[in-house]
Amino acid sequence: MDPTADPTSAQLRLQELQLGTDADSALAFFDSLPPVQVPELYGSWRGTEVPTGHRLDGLLEPLGWYGKRFDGAEEVFPLVFSGAGGGVFNVNPALVPLTAVLRFGPLLRKPGLLAAVHPALRLARTRRPGARLRMTEYRGVLSAAMIYDALPVLDVFRRVDDGTVVGAMDMRAPGAPFFFALRRD
Repeated sequence: MDPTADPTSAQLRLQELQLGTDADSALAFFDSLPPVQVPELYGSWRGTEVPTGHRLDGLLEPLGWYGKRFDGAEEVFPLVFSGAGGGVFNVNPALVPLTAVLRFGPLLRKPGLLAAVHPALRLARTRRPGARLRMTEYRGVLSAAMIYDALPVLDVFRRVDDGTVVGAMDMRAPGAPFFFALRRD
C-alpha cells in the first residue's frame, strides 16, 4: 500500500523525512502527493525544513524563518521571519544574495553566525509582496506554485493533508530542489 494514500500516513512519512533524508527519497514522497490548488494556500503558514543534504539545509530556521504568507494569488510574502516579541516581518527576496548563500552555505552554518545575521534581516523588511501564485506543471503534475518576482526560484506545492503542504524549491542551479513543509497557522 502507498504510504501517502491517506493523510495520516503522509503526515507520518513527512515526520520521518524531517529527521533527515536524501533528495531521492524526498522527491519520491513529493511525487506521491496530490496537487494543491492556488486558493488552498491562502493564509499564513509556518515553515520547517526537510533536510536532504541541500546547500540551504540548516540556514533558514536559525535565521528565524517563520514561513510564508499568501494574501492572494498576486500578494505573496515568501520570506516571513520571526521578530522580537513574537511578531513577524516580511523580508524582500530581492535583497537576499541567493548565489552567495548557496556558495558559502557551509561557512554560514558556523555556531552563532546565523544568529548574528538575524538582526540585519530587519534592514530588508518590506510590506510589498515578493511573489505570486500560479498553477504550474512540475514533474508531470499541475499544482500551485509560487513564483518569486526577483529570484530565479519556483516553489511548487503538494498536499500532505488539509493543513500541511510540502514545497520543492526549484532553482536555476544544478541539483535536487530544497524541500520544506508548511503548516497552516
